[in-house]
Amino acid sequence: MATDGGIHHHARGEWREPSLSHRRIRFQKGLYADFHHFVLLSEGEGGLHFDDGEHRILHGPALAFLPSQVRCDVSIAAGSEAYLIGASAQIMVDAIGNKVESYSLRIFIEQMKLIEGADAVSVNEVSPLIAGFVRELADPARASWMVVSAYMRLILMTVWRGSGGEKAEQRGSGESGSILQRYRQLVEVWFRQHRPVSDYADELGVTADRLHAICHRTLGRSPIQLLHERLVQEAKLRLERSARNIQEISDSLGFRDPTYFSHFFKRKTGLSPASYRQAARASDGTNRDTLSSGYADWP
Repeated sequence: MATDGGIHHHARGEWREPSLSHRRIRFQKGLYADFHHFVLLSEGEGGLHFDDGEHRILHGPALAFLPSQVRCDVSIAAGSEAYLIGASAQIMVDAIGNKVESYSLRIFIEQMKLIEGADAVSVNEVSPLIAGFVRELADPARASWMVVSAYMRLILMTVWRGSGGEKAEQRGSGESGSILQRYRQLVEVWFRQHRPVSDYADELGVTADRLHAICHRTLGRSPIQLLHERLVQEAKLRLERSARNIQEISDSLGFRDPTYFSHFFKRKTGLSPASYRQAARASDGTNRDTLSSGYADWP
């Protein structure tokens, strides 16, 4: 986990109390250029104004989630109350974690979400969590990375459930889709343990051949390829976004020694871990073919 610069270089939390004048705020600029953001319009009216010319009017209570690649301003009408929170990629990595739901959350945060109107119950449920996030950051002497990360996890889970993500997964897409989804979820929990594919198949109640057929038919990849891609993606994230050395990253990903990890990583990416980290630090973020660009890279 990279903590250089302190928690306020990785998280922001602002409360905009009702004002007599109209306000307009630019989200992603300066320190916050690559943050993921939530906007909670508690009451009143506002709007989202995107760089491509699109506008979305908000009527409180309303909640908007904006991933790092979405560029826009938010307007808050006179007399309206709003919260604005943001988090860096490092905070999001910690918040999402490696539990059963983590795969779903990784995909979920790649798209903008807007919750209002009939879904106001979900907005009301997430409101105290966002307020808590803001309060935690308001006191520099107390602000804790662990607490901020925990709030963000709760916020993500609440919004994911409120937007129907959990129910959609429970419905599934037939037996094969359900098996594939459960395999991905198991990978999130087990990928650091380097278990054989047969363990996954046993847990899913299918043969290894059937699991292979489902993965290959749906995604054009074998189960072991998907597992290795998840390992590589996590290694990339840690090399880009943490201050740990290569041996610590190797250990955290369950490799038996850093030499084996380096060989594995170079075989999959064409670069050694040290070379990849150097390229990541020198990159301006435009080299997406080589560098990790987000959680949805893992299929």
